[in-house]
Amino acid sequence: MAVRAGADRAAGPLAGERLTLRTLSRVPAASRPLLRPGSVPAGIVHLGLGAFHRAHQAVYTEAAVAAAGGDWGIIGVAPRSRTVVDELAAQDALFSVTTAASAGNHTQVIGALHGVRHAASDPAAVVALLADPAIRVVTLTVTEKAYQLDPATGRLRPDAELAADLTGDRPPVTVPGLLLRGLLARAAADAGPLALVSCDNLPANGRRLAGLVTEAIGYARVPDRAAEWIAERVTFPGTMVDRIVPASTPATIAAAADALGVTDLAAVTAEPYRQWVIEDRFPAGRPAWERAGAVLTDDAGPWERLKLRTLNGVHSAAAYLGALAGRETIADALALPHLPDVLRRLVAEDVAASFRPPDGISVVGYGEQVLGRFADPAIRHRTIQVAMDGSQKLPQRILHTIADLSAAGRSAHWATLVVAAWMRFARGYADDGCALTLDDPLAERIRARLAGHPDTPAGWRTRCSASPRSSRPSWPGTTGSGRR
Repeated sequence: MAVRAGADRAAGPLAGERLTLRTLSRVPAASRPLLRPGSVPAGIVHLGLGAFHRAHQAVYTEAAVAAAGGDWGIIGVAPRSRTVVDELAAQDALFSVTTAASAGNHTQVIGALHGVRHAASDPAAVVALLADPAIRVVTLTVTEKAYQLDPATGRLRPDAELAADLTGDRPPVTVPGLLLRGLLARAAADAGPLALVSCDNLPANGRRLAGLVTEAIGYARVPDRAAEWIAERVTFPGTMVDRIVPASTPATIAAAADALGVTDLAAVTAEPYRQWVIEDRFPAGRPAWERAGAVLTDDAGPWERLKLRTLNGVHSAAAYLGALAGRETIADALALPHLPDVLRRLVAEDVAASFRPPDGISVVGYGEQVLGRFADPAIRHRTIQVAMDGSQKLPQRILHTIADLSAAGRSAHWATLVVAAWMRFARGYADDGCALTLDDPLAERIRARLAGHPDTPAGWRTRCSASPRSSRPSWPGTTGSGRR
């Protein structure tokens, strides 16, 4: 998620010159990009121009092209909000990634973007891009809810907007609608094979994206000839992506300005660790991502389950339990007494027993590494940010663990605790009575189910001041040392 653009952000000490090609010479040499934007022809379209893509796929692609060449510039597409599009357009598609760690920070300008587009204001341009034979790879980081798949069944669940996209002639406004229109235009032009690559945290994300396209084709009653063209020429490689990228804040912008000597309103911060596992099924070629450290494989499934259940599952557990205890960040949550032990038992007793990991990988060891990453106070990943869209995230992060253990005749005590914490979080109040925001596409349905079943007496709801919460939230009748 990018911070909002506007004159207020550029005021004060950040009112200096913006990061652009013209001002790039003022940036310290060690922070300049490996590629000059616009110098590498576009071969990739990316849907979802948020912070994660800029700190992950763009970084890998720039390093890969710098190492091995190729016409693999990225055209970044924002499906809805145009904030980041405007920010990047004003900066000649340049942005920076600050790698933050307790040992120190490093800020690097990235030049992998060939250009940017805004789908909501010009969907026809995005459809034309998807049909361009120069584009051979389309990657996506649009979050789980944008796929409009039922989180339990994986089936397409069209709302009114998507139904209109699939059955009408209006310009598409949804991600599945954009993809289908682009593929149909590509088929009509016989523009060559294409790889559609989901980089979102969905189970079997490649197969789910393939299923989405197949169901959309059926729903839209696409002619057989076009459907056959898509089936024969489009692949859906599965992936696993991993890097902690908190939402940008004014502090992110300020830190980038200090490091670069110019203002970057599209700056992002990320942890040092990053990983990308990719199924190597690209019918029209791909960047040499392995030269940038990516793992190419025949099956990303074991890696995906390792990450979704261990890293993402633990992330959600820390977010809900931490938010209920009044903790602002994941690192703050891990300072709660006994919470790290609870998370270790979640990994060791539930997650590790629920699936077979990649060869040579210890789930418990991986989980310990995850806790170390989460505990770094330099990465200020807010519990509320991680907690959003729980109805879309928890099936693959927690419920699949419970289901697989149940099928094996085992109980999932700690994973069930995470579900209970989510249900408690969805009621809208932390343990100290302060309000919690339920940001979820099913928020109204969740609230309706919870209505009439209060578990918090009205007297427990306290007034929350504008000052930071105490690190030891009190329960009624205690002095701040009560239960968590």
